Amino acid sequence: MTNTIRCKNCGTLIDVAEQLAHDIKESVVLEERKKAQNEVDEVRRKFTTDMGKLLDEIKTLREKDEMREIEMKKKLLESEESIRNEAKKKAEEEHQLKDVEKEKLIQDLKKALEDAQKKANQGSQQTQGEVLELTIERKLKEEYPQDEIKEVKKGVRGADVIQTVIDKLNRNCGSIIWESKNAKWSDTWIPKLKEDQRQAKSDLAVLVSAILPEDLKEKGVGFKNGIWICNPSNFSLLAISLRFNLVNIYYEKQNAQGVDEKMKVLYEYLTGNEFKHRVEGIVEAFGVLQEDIEKEKRWFTSKWARQEKEIRKVIDHTHGLYGDLQGVTGRSLPEIKSLELKG
Repeated sequence: MTNTIRCKNCGTLIDVAEQLAHDIKESVVLEERKKAQNEVDEVRRKFTTDMGKLLDEIKTLREKDEMREIEMKKKLLESEESIRNEAKKKAEEEHQLKDVEKEKLIQDLKKALEDAQKKANQGSQQTQGEVLELTIERKLKEEYPQDEIKEVKKGVRGADVIQTVIDKLNRNCGSIIWESKNAKWSDTWIPKLKEDQRQAKSDLAVLVSAILPEDLKEKGVGFKNGIWICNPSNFSLLAISLRFNLVNIYYEKQNAQGVDEKMKVLYEYLTGNEFKHRVEGIVEAFGVLQEDIEKEKRWFTSKWARQEKEIRKVIDHTHGLYGDLQGVTGRSLPEIKSLELKG
């Protein structure tokens, strides 16, 4: 017996067992599908949960990495700052050391320069002193060719120059020793020159100094502690005065009676104020005379210069006039040789 039924809608015979089996099968399939979907949903949920955890762990790890990176950067910056500070400190120390070395070098150079300048000044003063000495010797020889002018050699004790005064009859009238100085004034020069005078047995001693003591600076010449002192500009005037008086004293000695007494009087005269004032008066008179001569020389030089300038103008204008007339007359003007241009 078959278990069949007819479909009330379409009238088709339906096998109940087969339909039941189909429904069961369909139900099982649906159940299996539902179960599978549930499993899939569970897997997906679990996956989502696990993925969330994983992402959280990754995020945590990333945050930890970022913190480590920040910490490392911080330590690196601190390390760089420490290195920079250390380098700066070292550079400052080196710079300070270089500054000290530089300052020492500057001080050494300044000292070397000062020493060189001192040596140069000493050399210059020595050279200038030698020049002054040679000038004195040369002028004495030029102005008094009949006198004996003797240079005292270097290394030999004594003044620079010894002048033996010789009159027109070739008689020795006495001597003058000359010492030259071109340095800061020193009072020790006077006793030294007096000793040189005694050694040379000279009648007079003169110190020609570029720098005079304070009490003689204004006058430029004077008598101090038995020594005549003058600046280079008054040297020639003092030489004339001393030589003139030395010759006169010699003549008086020759004509004197009672030589010993006269010698005493003459010595007192030579070292006394009267002789001093007389020489100073002669020097001052010669100075005024020399100044007048210089004024006249300057005046005549200026006058000659002005006259020469005016004569030059007359000559130039004459040449110009002569040239103009030659141009106008077609060179038919008579030749004036002094106005023709020389070929």
